[in-house]
Amino acid sequence: MSAPVTISRLFTDKTDIGRTELRSQPAAELQTGEILLKIKSFSLTANNITYAAFGDAMQYWNFFPTGEEGFGHMPVWGFADVVASSTPGIEVGERFYGYFPIASHVRMRPGRISPRGFYDVSDHRLELVSAYNQYTRCSEDEVYRPDREAFQALFRPLFVTAFMLADYLADNDWFGARQLLISSASSKTAYGTAFCLLSEDQVTLTALTSPRNGDFVRALGCYETTALYDDIEQLDASIPTAYVDFAGDVALRARIHHHFGPSLMHDCVVGAAHNAPFAKPVDMPGPAPKFFFAPEQIAKRNKDWGPDLFNTRFSEAQERFFEQVSTADPVWMTVETGRGFDAAQAVIRTLADDGGDPARGHMIALD
Repeated sequence: MSAPVTISRLFTDKTDIGRTELRSQPAAELQTGEILLKIKSFSLTANNITYAAFGDAMQYWNFFPTGEEGFGHMPVWGFADVVASSTPGIEVGERFYGYFPIASHVRMRPGRISPRGFYDVSDHRLELVSAYNQYTRCSEDEVYRPDREAFQALFRPLFVTAFMLADYLADNDWFGARQLLISSASSKTAYGTAFCLLSEDQVTLTALTSPRNGDFVRALGCYETTALYDDIEQLDASIPTAYVDFAGDVALRARIHHHFGPSLMHDCVVGAAHNAPFAKPVDMPGPAPKFFFAPEQIAKRNKDWGPDLFNTRFSEAQERFFEQVSTADPVWMTVETGRGFDAAQAVIRTLADDGGDPARGHMIALD
């Protein structure tokens, strides 16, 4: 590095996910085989709160260790530029999309370098899920457009989960269900999943949402029916149903299990919009909750279809979804861009406290 660089990092209090603290320190000199990236922009959604909520259980804190007891480094999806490189095949000035810490800069050790990008093969990441270690070279990304960076950062990581979840449910013949009951239906991953299933006629897509988000969910046009949480007991309990849970609310889960009883065929936990554990109370009837982990279905389909066909199918579905998001009337989402760590802290606090407004997408620029 030709000039001294100070790295600023935003740490999360593990006991209060909405509380963050900024830390700064000088960057050490790069070692051979390393690169330094300057993070330019990233999205913040309820998904990032889920990463923090399951930070220990799912090892999300392990991607970017803080070295400070009681604090984690919340991961985000966004874009970064290479500002220093001692790695052949990675040039200064290149832009990459991927999984970053909330920080001004991040040091990585690229491996498995290809025209498409690289994997961070730093020692502490070798045992972690490889899908999160992959960084895509924007110049070689078929879906990348500079004017659509916000959509990519906000939706792409969520749409990966949505696409794979829809595939997982269909791949298992809906677990015998004929209705998918989807909680937190206003969340981006939930309606991304519903979008992927619009052409399916074997199951009915039923949205569960709050009164605050009811109109938003109905206007999406992704669900066949919409029910408010207070009205769960009015739903037809005789229909074989799979519960697709984006809320992570234990009390809500118990109500659904008790209401549908033997008609509840599967309980699929995807996220925790309400930042709550998903344990099954011992006296709750029906199937035990099963956590959906997208990388497992990705690995299965890479084996079933081969990487090229998998990438083609995903890219085509994602392109259709991006087109829908960008042209929907009424508008599905308005992108708001905050600048600097202060803006990030304010958004994180809001998302942790109440999940935020589903009609607003938050980008943070660190230029």
